Parts: sequence; structure tokens; C-alpha cells
Amino acid sequence: MGAGLVMTAAKRSRVRLLIVTMLFIATTINYADRATLSIAGPSLARDLGLDAVSMGYVFSAFAWSYVLAQLPGGWLLDRYGAKWVYAAAIFLWSTFTLMQGAVGFFTGFAAVAVLFSLRLLVGLAEAPVFPANARITAAWFPTSERGTASAFFNSSQYFATVLFTPLMGWVVHHYGWHHVFTLMGALGIAFALLWTQVIHGPKEHPAINQAERDYIEEGGALLDMDGRGAGAQADAGKAIKQLLSNRMFLGIYIGQYCITTLTYFFLTWFPVYLVKERGLSILQAGFAAVLPALCGFIGGILGGWLSDLLLKRGYSLTASRKIPIVGGMLLSMSIIGCNYVQADAVVIGLMALAFFGKGIGALGWAVVSDTSPRSTGGLNGGLFNTFGNTAGITTPIAIGYIVQQTGSFNGALVFVGLNALVAVFCYLVIVGEIKRVELR
Repeated sequence: MGAGLVMTAAKRSRVRLLIVTMLFIATTINYADRATLSIAGPSLARDLGLDAVSMGYVFSAFAWSYVLAQLPGGWLLDRYGAKWVYAAAIFLWSTFTLMQGAVGFFTGFAAVAVLFSLRLLVGLAEAPVFPANARITAAWFPTSERGTASAFFNSSQYFATVLFTPLMGWVVHHYGWHHVFTLMGALGIAFALLWTQVIHGPKEHPAINQAERDYIEEGGALLDMDGRGAGAQADAGKAIKQLLSNRMFLGIYIGQYCITTLTYFFLTWFPVYLVKERGLSILQAGFAAVLPALCGFIGGILGGWLSDLLLKRGYSLTASRKIPIVGGMLLSMSIIGCNYVQADAVVIGLMALAFFGKGIGALGWAVVSDTSPRSTGGLNGGLFNTFGNTAGITTPIAIGYIVQQTGSFNGALVFVGLNALVAVFCYLVIVGEIKRVELR
């Protein structure tokens, strides 16, 4: 019988690995397109005459529409399914990114208004992505692999910096900031076409065999990637009220806001910090950002692997998710140490340590996949991402005011570090047991 089990396991297809790779690539392009403005920022600000507060508002433009569109985006996923909503999202956000390269044809206030509007549209189009990632992961992966899978696609935010920040810095240095948007937009449009050919649910994917389908279903995968049906027609208002009244979800939502504060510092102000506070050129800043990003990527993979390892070793789901999250957030507070050192190499080292910790602790989407009600997975993912990405509005603006009023980034780094501490409080005190909830 043992030999038979080994043979059955050996014959399982591994289509889920292709699926999570596609999620990783899509999310890498997603974050690279968000970061285009931070790389182009110093040159763009000089050309358009923007001060720190103005840049803070421009940086935040993406997040305003991104946050407002989360719940509608989640509803679209529940109503029309992940595959085609996701494909449309990739195509649209890439098109709007491409169009930002034409901002140079405008001057003065018109240029700022066009750029702000296009960033709003990018945020609007990107809204369904992470709720869709969580839905697809819940459909394709058993519980014991879900932490690693979620950490893998979530770590793409760092890989985007590793891969694209030096490239974008080089493009700005040699060709001008306009062409960063052109390059990234064209890449995304091409990938949207590939997505439609590769992505299918576990029930209908042409390459999956019955052995893999049985394996993931027995391990807790939901199989229904699109989640359509009677449950998808549930009263959205009633569902949102129930989700917000659940203590576990509320702690997860607030914790994600605090964790995402670190993400948006890195996506918006970090290159500016290296240029303005540390005196690096934009080309040097692009390469200097690689080490922290690489450490964040490694930490992200390690956090998911550690969480799933703890689960397989007999730890509860609650302990398996909370241990990496709490430990990682405490480690990320090392960002405050940058205020007390002078050597650029040490600053980069501390930033690398902070983002390594942030990567380890970034398991929020695994928790969403573990806990979301079956009929409203898209809606819950949208609500989770609404809370998290509100930090995309508040963080750039708050840091802009701190820098403007104090003349340095010292207070900004303390602000970021304290958010990590609040995330620890949320998971230790508010969240409680992590378990799947079904709405009444």
C-alpha cells in the first residue's frame, strides 16, 4: 500500500506551481508599475516644479482610487470570476501606465493634473488584483501550502524592486523619466494576453490531472476559483457589516494597514530619501534599493515557508501564522536605527534588515485565504485591501508633511517603525484564533 501511495503522489501534476508563478509575475508587474513614479520622481519633480508636499499628494493619487475601488473590485470578482476580471485589470492598468509617458507634452498645472488623473486610473484598474490572488490561492492550494504560495506572490513587491528599479533608474538616467512609463506599460499589455491563455480554475484546467485535483481538495482547497453561484449574490451590505463586526477580521484589517505603511514608504519615499537625505544620485539610489528589496523578497519566501513548516509540525493555524508575523514586524522596527548612523552602507544594511523582517511578517493574504467566507471571498479580500491600502493615502502625505516641517526624514522613519509595533499589538491582542468564518 505504501508503494501505491508513493506512485500516486509521483503521478500528481503540479499545475498549481504554474498558477502561482503567473500570480507572482502579475504582481511583480503590478508593483513595478506602482513604483514607476518613485523612480521618475526626482527628475519629474524638478521638471514640474513640485515641492515635498505636492509630491506626497501625487504619490498618494494611486491609493485614493485603489482604496475606493476595493469593494467594487471584490464584488466584480464574486460576480464575474477571477480570470477575466484579472485579465482586464492587467490590460487597463498597463495602458494607463503607458499613457503617463505622454505627460511631458503638457506643462505647468495641466501636466500635474494629467499625471494625477492617470495615477488615479492606475489605482482603479489595479483594485481587484490582490483579492483575486487570495481567491485563486484558496482555490488551487491546500492549507498546508497556502502560506508559502501567498508569501511567494506577495514577495513579488520586493522582486519588482530587485528586477526593475535598477532598470528604471538606468532608463531615467539615459533616456529621461518619460520612457519608464512607456516600457512598463507595454510589458503589462503583453502579459495580459498571456494570462488569458494560461489561467483556468482547478475544475477545468486542461493540464491538471485527477490526482492533483484530489490532493488539493482533500487538503482544504476550495476548487471553485471564480466563486460564482448563489452565494455570490449575497447582500453585500449585510456581508460587510458582519465582516466589520468580527473581532478577528477587524484586527487583521488594522494590522494590514500598519504593515502596508512600510510597503508604501518603500514604494514612494525611499528613493527620494536616498537622494535627498543621503545625497545619492537617482542612478545610485536605484541600485542601492536592490539590497533591501532582495532581503524583503527572501524574507517573504522564508516567512511563508516557516509558517507552513510550523503547521506541518503540528502547531495550530493561529500559531503558525502569528509567529512569523509578530517576529517579522518586531525586526522591521530596525528602520528607526537609520536615524542614528551616518555611513550609507550601514543605512542600507538597516533598511535591508527592516525589509527582511517586513517580508517575513507579510502573511496577511495567507490569513485572508485561511479565513474568508466561501461565498464572499472577493468582498472580504477587497475589505482587507481597503484597510491596508488606506496607508497608501496616509503614508506619502504624512511623510511629506513631516519632511516639510522638520527638514529631515528622521521623524518619518520613526512614524514607519511605530506602525510596525501597532501591527504586533493587533495580532497579539485583537485577532485571537485564526479560523475560517461563514457568514450567517
